[in-house]
Formats: sequence, structure tokens, C-alpha cells
Amino acid sequence: MKLPISIDDVEAAAARLAGVAVRTPVLTSAAADAMAGARVFFKCENLQRIGAFKFRGAFNALSRFDAQARRHGVITYSSGNHAQAIALAAKLLGMPALIVMPADAPAIKVAATRSHGAEVVFYDRYKEDREALGRRLAAERQMTLIPPYDHADVMAGQGTAALELIEEVGPLDALFVCVGGGGLISGCAVAAAARSPGCRVIGVEPQAGDDVRQSLARGERVRIAVPQTLADGAQTQSPGELTFAVMRALVAEVTTVDDAALVATMRWMAEQMKLIVEPTGCLAAAAALTPRPELAGQRIGVVLSGGNVDLARFAALVGAQS
Repeated sequence: MKLPISIDDVEAAAARLAGVAVRTPVLTSAAADAMAGARVFFKCENLQRIGAFKFRGAFNALSRFDAQARRHGVITYSSGNHAQAIALAAKLLGMPALIVMPADAPAIKVAATRSHGAEVVFYDRYKEDREALGRRLAAERQMTLIPPYDHADVMAGQGTAALELIEEVGPLDALFVCVGGGGLISGCAVAAAARSPGCRVIGVEPQAGDDVRQSLARGERVRIAVPQTLADGAQTQSPGELTFAVMRALVAEVTTVDDAALVATMRWMAEQMKLIVEPTGCLAAAAALTPRPELAGQRIGVVLSGGNVDLARFAALVGAQS
């Protein structure tokens, strides 16, 4: 079966992003290796432009607009990181941007989105359908809708994170990636399959929102209630159609971690790695740092997907563990 994206798409995205996106560092830690019982390589997308991997997919998608589409601009819906990514990419490419954001989105993400010149429209994530609202506004304003994950150009752009990681450190035995709608993991899985054959791609969801795990178990997409979790970037209710096709084909398994593990990992990252990582960004690390007998002594990649967390909130969460 032909998948929605290929390694050629990921490599083309890498060429578009060259000199625009940050080639984020890969960090290692003896303490992390000891905890995991393996050699761990952290791809630090918390140090990407706008503080998250989302810039990769957003810029790749917008850079493919024709002149007419650029004049009318772009619209998207997002809890924060994709919002900021679309806003910045639109600014860099000289086009208008309209962002539909939940009313309870972190203030730091709303402020950052507006700082790039984007217009923000709020909605109630527990009562309103953001996709329907996005489609309506796109039609009214003649804007192009670029969803957060279920779009081939977005998926290909996100996959460049894994492409860079493998180029830098060589083949991996396993790659842990957070899962919301599946844009990041689908792109990364395509890159891993092509550049590190045999690498097990392991998705990590919040325990309260395991829609992808349920969907893979059933063999069809399921829809759940809005998850109540600290991982606001993974409060999706169902995987995307395109992303699910890739995940079914290339993702070895999906596991979950609870909010307590996310907070513990945030604290560990700050203390041991000197990194600020948001709760969603800690999903993959929280799972990877838990020893797995089958991965003992192996080479493990971990995508730290983002670092956009309000410092007062960060302090309150990690301080509660003191």
C-alpha cells in the first residue's frame, strides 16, 4: 500500500528548511543511559524556532503555496505550538495568518502566536468543533487551511527531525516519539524506516488520552473525549486519516505515561540536562527513561518535542515534587 508520504518527501522538506529551521542539537547524558539501561540520544526540538518541532511542518507546508494562496493567507487551529509555527512561517513568507485557538490555551503560546502578527480567534475546546470552525472561516476568508498534523507537507516536514537525528548519530535500535494527532511520529517513522531499517518506532501518549493506541488495536480510528492531561499538545481525540495510515504501517507500538511521570521527567530534564521541556515534550523521554529489557544496551533516540511552558506553571509543577 502506498503511504501518504515517502522518504523523498521528507528529504525535499529538509531542503526547503535548510538555513531556515534550526538543526537542533542532539544531547546525551550518562545519567540517562544509566536510567534507561541503554545509550540514549535526545533530539532537542525544544530548541527549535518557536520552541517546538512544529516549525518544520508549518514552514514546509506554507513554502509550497502559490502566489494566489500566499495573498489570501493561511488558517489553522491549534492548542499552541502549531499556532506559533504557522504564525512565524507566515510572517517569514509574507502572508496573513488566522489561528483558531482554545480559550484555555497556555497564555505564553497565545502571546507568542500574536507576537508574529497572526490574528487569533478563540473557541471552547469542550463544546465547539475546531475543525468545523476552521473550515467555515477558511471558506469565508478564502484562506488555505493547514491542519496541525493530518497534511502530507506537515508530516514530511516533521520527519526531518528524525532524519537529522539519524544523520548525526547513525542507526538506532528504537526511536521514542510523542503522539498527539500523529504528524511527528508519522514523518519520523518514514525517515527511520528509510535511514535506519529495523529501528522500532515507539509512540508515547498521555495515559488519559490513548486514542492512537486504541485505534491501532482496533485497526480503525476511534474517537475519545477530550483528554484531561497536562500534555496539552496531545489532547487530541482521534488520529488523523493520513497519519493513521503511516502509523499502522510503520509504528511498532504505542505506550502511555501518566501526568505524574511527565512532571517527574520535566524536573529530571531541568536538573540533569539543564533543559526546559514542556509536559507534552516529556512524553517520549518519560517512556524511554523507564528500563525495557528488550532495549538493554541498545541505541535509543528520543524526540524532545517542545519547551513552551509558562515558567510560573513549570515552577509550580516541578516544585510540588520537592
